[in-house]
Amino acid sequence: MQNIEKSGFARILNNVSATVINTSSDGLDVGLSSLASATPIYFARPKFREALPVILIAQEIFGLHEHIRDIARRFARLGYLAIAPDYLIRYGDPSDAQDLEAIREIVSKVPDTEVLSIFDEAVAHATTLRGDANHVGIVGFCWGGRLSWLYAAHNRQLKACVPWYGRLDGLRTTEHPLWPVDIVTDLHVPSLGLYGGADPSIPADVIVAFQEQLSKAKAPARIVVFEGAPHGFNADYRDTYCAENAQDAWARMCEFLQAQGLRVSI
Repeated sequence: MQNIEKSGFARILNNVSATVINTSSDGLDVGLSSLASATPIYFARPKFREALPVILIAQEIFGLHEHIRDIARRFARLGYLAIAPDYLIRYGDPSDAQDLEAIREIVSKVPDTEVLSIFDEAVAHATTLRGDANHVGIVGFCWGGRLSWLYAAHNRQLKACVPWYGRLDGLRTTEHPLWPVDIVTDLHVPSLGLYGGADPSIPADVIVAFQEQLSKAKAPARIVVFEGAPHGFNADYRDTYCAENAQDAWARMCEFLQAQGLRVSI
Protein backbone atom coordinates (compact mmCIF):
# COMPACT_ATOMS: atom_id res chain seq x y z
CA MET A 1 0.00 0.00 0.00
CA GLN A 2 0.99 3.56 -0.66
CA ASN A 3 2.05 5.78 2.23
CA ILE A 4 -0.82 8.23 1.88
CA GLU A 5 1.07 10.87 3.85
CA LYS A 6 3.37 11.15 0.85
CA SER A 7 2.94 14.20 -1.35
CA GLY A 8 4.64 15.56 -4.45
CA PHE A 9 4.33 14.70 -8.11
CA ALA A 10 4.52 11.33 -9.81
CA ARG A 11 8.09 10.07 -10.20
CA ILE A 12 8.01 9.93 -14.01
CA LEU A 13 7.30 13.67 -14.08
CA ASN A 14 10.97 14.56 -13.79
CA ASN A 15 10.62 18.19 -14.80
CA VAL A 16 7.59 19.85 -13.24
CA SER A 17 6.71 22.95 -15.24
CA ALA A 18 7.32 26.44 -13.89
CA THR A 19 3.62 27.10 -14.55
CA VAL A 20 2.58 24.75 -11.73
CA ILE A 21 -0.14 26.18 -9.50
CA ASN A 22 0.28 25.92 -5.73
CA THR A 23 -2.98 26.55 -3.89
CA SER A 24 -2.62 27.51 -0.25
CA SER A 25 -4.41 25.53 2.44
CA ASP A 26 -4.83 28.63 4.61
CA GLY A 27 -8.43 28.81 5.78
CA LEU A 28 -9.03 25.20 4.75
CA ASP A 29 -9.24 21.85 6.43
CA VAL A 30 -7.23 19.40 4.34
CA GLY A 31 -6.38 15.85 5.18
CA LEU A 32 -6.05 12.19 4.42
CA SER A 33 -8.61 9.62 5.40
CA SER A 34 -9.99 6.34 4.14
CA LEU A 35 -13.31 4.85 3.16
CA ALA A 36 -14.90 1.73 4.64
CA SER A 37 -13.11 -0.33 1.99
CA ALA A 38 -9.78 1.15 3.18
CA THR A 39 -9.49 3.18 -0.04
CA PRO A 40 -7.35 6.26 0.70
CA ILE A 41 -8.86 9.68 0.04
CA TYR A 42 -7.58 13.22 0.08
CA PHE A 43 -10.12 15.84 1.10
CA ALA A 44 -10.23 19.62 1.32
CA ARG A 45 -12.96 21.92 2.62
CA PRO A 46 -13.38 25.45 3.95
CA LYS A 47 -13.10 25.74 7.72
CA PHE A 48 -16.09 26.25 10.00
CA ARG A 49 -18.82 25.47 7.47
CA GLU A 50 -21.43 22.74 7.38
CA ALA A 51 -23.56 21.01 4.71
CA LEU A 52 -21.03 21.71 2.00
CA PRO A 53 -21.81 20.82 -1.63
CA VAL A 54 -19.52 17.94 -2.64
CA ILE A 55 -17.19 17.56 -5.59
CA LEU A 56 -15.75 14.11 -6.26
CA ILE A 57 -12.45 14.24 -8.15
CA ALA A 58 -11.53 11.41 -10.52
CA GLN A 59 -7.76 11.43 -10.87
CA GLU A 60 -5.55 10.98 -13.89
CA ILE A 61 -3.43 7.86 -14.34
CA PHE A 62 -0.63 9.35 -12.21
CA GLY A 63 -2.33 8.57 -8.91
CA LEU A 64 -3.24 10.79 -5.99
CA HIS A 65 -0.30 13.10 -6.57
CA GLU A 66 0.11 16.79 -5.87
CA HIS A 67 -1.80 18.08 -8.90
CA ILE A 68 -4.99 16.28 -7.85
CA ARG A 69 -4.57 17.46 -4.27
CA ASP A 70 -4.15 21.01 -5.52
CA ILE A 71 -7.33 20.69 -7.60
CA ALA A 72 -9.11 19.62 -4.39
CA ARG A 73 -7.83 22.71 -2.57
CA ARG A 74 -9.00 24.93 -5.43
CA PHE A 75 -12.52 23.55 -5.05
CA ALA A 76 -12.35 23.99 -1.28
CA ARG A 77 -11.42 27.63 -1.73
CA LEU A 78 -14.58 28.01 -3.80
CA GLY A 79 -16.67 26.62 -0.93
CA TYR A 80 -16.91 22.92 -1.74
CA LEU A 81 -15.98 19.75 0.07
CA ALA A 82 -13.64 18.07 -2.41
CA ILE A 83 -12.95 14.34 -2.13
CA ALA A 84 -10.33 12.59 -4.26
CA PRO A 85 -10.32 8.79 -3.77
CA ASP A 86 -7.21 6.86 -4.77
CA TYR A 87 -8.93 4.11 -6.74
CA LEU A 88 -5.71 2.84 -8.35
CA ILE A 89 -3.59 2.15 -5.29
CA ARG A 90 -4.82 -1.40 -4.62
CA TYR A 91 -3.17 -2.48 -7.85
CA GLY A 92 0.06 -0.50 -7.60
CA ASP A 93 1.31 3.00 -6.95
CA PRO A 94 1.38 5.02 -10.19
CA SER A 95 3.20 7.87 -8.48
CA ASP A 96 6.18 5.58 -7.89
CA ALA A 97 6.15 3.90 -11.32
CA GLN A 98 9.34 4.11 -13.35
CA ASP A 99 7.68 4.73 -16.72
CA LEU A 100 4.35 5.25 -18.48
CA GLU A 101 4.06 1.61 -19.48
CA ALA A 102 4.19 0.56 -15.83
CA ILE A 103 1.41 3.02 -15.02
CA ARG A 104 -0.73 1.71 -17.87
CA GLU A 105 -0.23 -1.80 -16.54
CA ILE A 106 -1.61 -0.71 -13.16
CA VAL A 107 -4.60 1.06 -14.72
CA SER A 108 -5.41 -1.94 -16.91
CA LYS A 109 -6.01 -4.08 -13.80
CA VAL A 110 -8.52 -1.77 -12.10
CA PRO A 111 -12.14 -2.84 -12.71
CA ASP A 112 -14.53 -0.03 -13.57
CA THR A 113 -17.15 -1.63 -11.32
CA GLU A 114 -14.80 -1.31 -8.38
CA VAL A 115 -14.13 2.35 -9.10
CA LEU A 116 -17.85 3.13 -9.33
CA SER A 117 -18.36 1.40 -5.99
CA ILE A 118 -15.56 3.48 -4.47
CA PHE A 119 -17.24 6.68 -5.60
CA ASP A 120 -20.50 5.43 -4.08
CA GLU A 121 -18.59 5.00 -0.82
CA ALA A 122 -17.17 8.50 -1.13
CA VAL A 123 -20.66 9.97 -1.48
CA ALA A 124 -21.79 8.15 1.67
CA HIS A 125 -18.61 9.21 3.49
CA ALA A 126 -19.13 12.87 2.61
CA THR A 127 -21.53 13.39 5.52
CA THR A 128 -18.76 12.56 7.99
CA LEU A 129 -16.71 15.38 6.44
CA ARG A 130 -19.49 17.99 6.75
CA GLY A 131 -20.66 17.43 3.19
CA ASP A 132 -24.19 17.36 1.82
CA ALA A 133 -24.64 13.94 0.19
CA ASN A 134 -27.70 15.26 -1.66
CA HIS A 135 -25.64 17.84 -3.55
CA VAL A 136 -22.79 16.01 -5.26
CA GLY A 137 -20.99 16.50 -8.54
CA ILE A 138 -18.06 14.71 -10.15
CA VAL A 139 -15.12 16.20 -12.04
CA GLY A 140 -12.52 14.02 -13.74
CA PHE A 141 -9.32 14.44 -15.71
CA CYS A 142 -7.94 12.18 -18.47
CA TRP A 143 -8.66 8.58 -17.36
CA GLY A 144 -10.75 10.13 -14.61
CA GLY A 145 -12.68 12.02 -17.28
CA ARG A 146 -13.69 8.71 -18.83
CA LEU A 147 -14.71 7.39 -15.41
CA SER A 148 -16.72 10.54 -14.71
CA TRP A 149 -18.94 9.83 -17.72
CA LEU A 150 -19.40 6.25 -16.50
CA TYR A 151 -20.20 7.34 -12.96
CA ALA A 152 -22.80 9.80 -14.19
CA ALA A 153 -24.58 6.90 -15.91
CA HIS A 154 -24.20 4.80 -12.75
CA ASN A 155 -25.43 7.37 -10.20
CA ARG A 156 -28.44 9.36 -11.38
CA GLN A 157 -28.55 11.25 -8.09
CA LEU A 158 -25.55 13.34 -9.08
CA LYS A 159 -26.24 16.99 -9.75
CA ALA A 160 -23.50 17.45 -12.33
CA CYS A 161 -20.63 15.78 -14.18
CA VAL A 162 -17.64 17.57 -15.73
CA PRO A 163 -15.19 15.33 -17.62
CA TRP A 164 -11.97 17.00 -18.79
CA TYR A 165 -10.48 15.34 -21.90
CA GLY A 166 -11.60 11.84 -20.93
CA ARG A 167 -11.33 9.32 -23.77
CA LEU A 168 -14.68 8.47 -25.30
CA ASP A 169 -13.91 5.11 -26.89
CA GLY A 170 -11.22 2.48 -26.67
CA LEU A 171 -10.31 -1.16 -26.16
CA ARG A 172 -12.95 -3.16 -24.30
CA THR A 173 -11.61 -5.57 -21.70
CA THR A 174 -13.04 -7.55 -18.80
CA GLU A 175 -12.07 -4.72 -16.45
CA HIS A 176 -13.13 -1.93 -18.83
CA PRO A 177 -16.14 -3.26 -20.77
CA LEU A 178 -17.80 0.09 -21.43
CA TRP A 179 -16.75 3.49 -22.69
CA PRO A 180 -18.67 6.78 -22.74
CA VAL A 181 -19.93 6.05 -26.28
CA ASP A 182 -21.67 2.97 -24.85
CA ILE A 183 -23.62 4.68 -22.05
CA VAL A 184 -25.18 7.66 -23.82
CA THR A 185 -28.75 6.42 -23.41
CA ASP A 186 -28.11 5.93 -19.67
CA LEU A 187 -26.85 9.46 -19.19
CA HIS A 188 -29.41 11.51 -17.24
CA VAL A 189 -27.06 13.67 -15.16
CA PRO A 190 -26.35 17.17 -16.58
CA SER A 191 -22.83 16.93 -17.99
CA LEU A 192 -20.29 19.31 -19.49
CA GLY A 193 -17.35 17.81 -21.38
CA LEU A 194 -14.21 19.95 -21.77
CA TYR A 195 -11.98 18.76 -24.63
CA GLY A 196 -8.96 19.89 -26.61
CA GLY A 197 -9.25 20.40 -30.34
CA ALA A 198 -5.64 19.26 -30.88
CA ASP A 199 -5.77 16.12 -28.75
CA PRO A 200 -4.38 13.18 -30.78
CA SER A 201 -5.77 10.65 -28.28
CA ILE A 202 -9.33 11.91 -28.79
CA PRO A 203 -9.73 12.76 -32.50
CA ALA A 204 -12.19 15.43 -33.59
CA ASP A 205 -14.35 12.95 -35.50
CA VAL A 206 -14.82 10.88 -32.33
CA ILE A 207 -15.94 13.97 -30.43
CA VAL A 208 -18.34 14.96 -33.22
CA ALA A 209 -19.83 11.45 -33.34
CA PHE A 210 -20.26 11.47 -29.57
CA GLN A 211 -21.97 14.85 -29.69
CA GLU A 212 -24.36 13.47 -32.30
CA GLN A 213 -25.10 10.48 -30.07
CA LEU A 214 -25.84 12.80 -27.15
CA SER A 215 -28.19 14.87 -29.26
CA LYS A 216 -30.00 11.84 -30.65
CA ALA A 217 -30.48 10.41 -27.15
CA LYS A 218 -31.59 13.82 -25.84
CA ALA A 219 -29.01 13.44 -23.09
CA PRO A 220 -28.55 16.52 -20.86
CA ALA A 221 -24.94 16.87 -21.92
CA ARG A 222 -22.78 19.03 -24.15
CA ILE A 223 -19.13 19.29 -25.08
CA VAL A 224 -16.99 22.39 -25.41
CA VAL A 225 -13.95 21.97 -27.66
CA PHE A 226 -11.04 24.36 -27.18
CA GLU A 227 -9.44 24.73 -30.59
CA GLY A 228 -5.69 24.18 -30.62
CA ALA A 229 -5.63 22.80 -27.06
CA PRO A 230 -3.77 19.49 -26.55
CA HIS A 231 -4.59 16.64 -24.21
CA GLY A 232 -3.99 17.66 -20.59
CA PHE A 233 -4.42 21.38 -21.26
CA ASN A 234 -5.36 21.92 -17.60
CA ALA A 235 -2.29 20.06 -16.28
CA ASP A 236 -0.35 23.12 -15.11
CA TYR A 237 2.58 20.96 -14.00
CA ARG A 238 3.23 19.73 -17.58
CA ASP A 239 4.21 21.32 -20.86
CA THR A 240 0.72 20.59 -22.24
CA TYR A 241 -0.69 23.37 -20.06
CA CYS A 242 -2.57 26.10 -21.92
CA ALA A 243 -3.32 28.81 -19.39
CA GLU A 244 -5.91 30.68 -21.46
CA ASN A 245 -7.87 27.53 -22.33
CA ALA A 246 -7.56 26.14 -18.81
CA GLN A 247 -8.81 29.33 -17.20
CA ASP A 248 -11.69 29.58 -19.66
CA ALA A 249 -12.65 25.95 -19.07
CA TRP A 250 -12.42 26.32 -15.29
CA ALA A 251 -14.73 29.35 -15.38
CA ARG A 252 -17.22 27.48 -17.57
CA MET A 253 -17.11 24.53 -15.19
CA CYS A 254 -17.76 26.69 -12.14
CA GLU A 255 -20.69 28.42 -13.83
CA PHE A 256 -22.09 25.04 -14.87
CA LEU A 257 -21.81 23.56 -11.37
CA GLN A 258 -23.61 26.53 -9.86
CA ALA A 259 -26.34 26.31 -12.50
CA GLN A 260 -26.95 22.67 -11.55
CA GLY A 261 -27.59 23.55 -7.91
CA LEU A 262 -24.09 23.06 -6.53
CA ARG A 263 -24.09 26.58 -5.19
CA VAL A 264 -21.67 28.05 -2.70
CA SER A 265 -21.85 31.23 -0.67
CA ILE A 266 -18.16 32.11 -0.36
